[in-house]
Amino acid sequence: MLDTYKPENILFLDIETVPSAPEFSALSPRMQMLWEKKSATFRNPGQDAAEVYQRAGIFAEFGKIICISVGIITEREPFSFRLKSFFGDDEKTILKDFSASLGKFASGRDITLCAHNGKEFDYPYMARRMIVNGVPLPPILDNAGKKPWEVKLLDTMELWKFGDHKNYTSLETLSAILGIESPKDDIDGSMVAGIYWNDHDLQRIVKYCEKDVLCVARILLRFMNYPSGVDPGKIESVTVI
Repeated sequence: MLDTYKPENILFLDIETVPSAPEFSALSPRMQMLWEKKSATFRNPGQDAAEVYQRAGIFAEFGKIICISVGIITEREPFSFRLKSFFGDDEKTILKDFSASLGKFASGRDITLCAHNGKEFDYPYMARRMIVNGVPLPPILDNAGKKPWEVKLLDTMELWKFGDHKNYTSLETLSAILGIESPKDDIDGSMVAGIYWNDHDLQRIVKYCEKDVLCVARILLRFMNYPSGVDPGKIESVTVI
């Protein structure tokens, strides 16, 4: 199936999310009550809602996007890659700028998005936050009523499952077994909220997000065995714009 995709028409992406407030006490009483209900499904005995609030960022109803990094393949043999990030404190601006850039990339192309665990996290999270922020959904993320073959969303974790629905393989694990440089050489996802709310070190988060995008591209190219005779996991040139 992957041989029908053109690498240059794939937009690789990753998002970084954080809780919508720096701490549980900063939420409105209504949102505190709703987080109490939501977190009750996974809290350990004796834990209260405030103790697990650092997990709120993974839920689109209680978190926000602070960075969307995207990458495209610009050259082959050797492969060249271009990265761009949309980031900041204003989530609506991030989403609008990303959507505008996506529209430009899609002009005249049959594009596909690709992310690791994208179907369970990145794609629905972005769509939900666009609705929250009043940003029109790009057609590629609006999948209501579409047939499976009309959905232009790739997921490297889903591809690695090969139908084994109980399997979960992290990006770090998959890159390790494929001999691809780890994107987790500085921070991992569990540290993003603290780095944002405590240090406000957005540049560090952006760099981490961009490493994930590059890793996803390398993994997909390995899956595609493209081109013949060249190790596609080795993208020779990376440009950040």
